Amino acid sequence: MQFKYILNVNVMYSKECDCIVGLGNTFKLFAYDTVNKNLSPIPGEQPKIPIPASLVAGACAGVSSTLVTYPLELLKTRLTIQGDVYNGLLDAFVKILQEGGPAELYRGLTPSLIGVVPYAATNYFAYDTLRKTYRKILKQEKIGNIETLLIGSLAGAISSSATFPLEVARKHMQVGALSGRQVYKNVLHALSSILEQEGIPGLYKGLGPSCLKLVPAAGISFMCYEACKRILVENEEDA
Repeated sequence: MQFKYILNVNVMYSKECDCIVGLGNTFKLFAYDTVNKNLSPIPGEQPKIPIPASLVAGACAGVSSTLVTYPLELLKTRLTIQGDVYNGLLDAFVKILQEGGPAELYRGLTPSLIGVVPYAATNYFAYDTLRKTYRKILKQEKIGNIETLLIGSLAGAISSSATFPLEVARKHMQVGALSGRQVYKNVLHALSSILEQEGIPGLYKGLGPSCLKLVPAAGISFMCYEACKRILVENEEDA
């Protein structure tokens, strides 16, 4: 049932979107739900780990979705840039395997993980914390769809703002080898260099457009997730 309702979320949310996004969301939500349930203590029980379960579950969700979808992202990028070299997706997949083996499908994975994992961890942690705070303040267990949409959007805004400097550093590292650009040794070197050259505003350049994309998406994703989860759980109880 767990995987079923998560898959249904992405049929609703990703029907008009790129299939890679839908696949990534499916594995992300499935991993988060599974890890969070296993690490969260039952009422009255001592915490199983010294850090919030939702933070660890969010990080695991980011890693799992990236590992699953990265080869597809790489294939999509290669087809976009070198469309004349490959005769379709399958041909690109075979040729890349022949040229560099399975490891070639994960070339450049580390910068992607640097961007995805902190965002996913803070996003799910913020969402879980905001839901618990909402229930505590209003003293009600049930949270409606509109409230979930707003909570999810706020969680997206918090996580986007908190991790955006890492996204800026990742992009600078990816284009660092181009002519006239500085080559960075690692993420910390990129962050310190940007801070030195452009100050704090340089670490948040482009945050507005990024939030316009990520914040509504986070809210809609969480709302669909909770709505489908609630419907399917109720159907199972009635059966």
